Amino acid sequence: MIFTYEKKIYGYECDIYGHMNNAYYLMMLEAARSEALSEMGMPVKVFLEKGIQLFVLRYELDYIKALMLEETVTVKSWCYTMNRLKGFWKQEVYNSAGELCFKAEFTVVHAAQGRARRLPVDVFEHINSFVEPPVED
Repeated sequence: MIFTYEKKIYGYECDIYGHMNNAYYLMMLEAARSEALSEMGMPVKVFLEKGIQLFVLRYELDYIKALMLEETVTVKSWCYTMNRLKGFWKQEVYNSAGELCFKAEFTVVHAAQGRARRLPVDVFEHINSFVEPPVED
């Protein structure tokens, strides 16, 4: 399932040229991913209550077109494959004209007490039901 999150770009998130500063992209991606987990019925709070941690292991970021001050953007987020130890996600950011401006791929490691751990089967099966398999080119 592909989840959407909308956000307006504010002045404090921009550089002197009116472009969104690259540090704020990661914050926006985190907010969108947190919303996606909530929509799955597994908000971060539930993971914490179950003693499960989610650590980003790797990010790959492609800046395609600048996001500008006062722009309202849409972030699309989806998990495209997962196992009990790792989840593999993609996110795309579109401007108000519907143009792809940014894309990211990242890997999340499931952990407990700061160490990699497999997800409990029930949690894995629940999240895995939302996986959006990759489309073959």
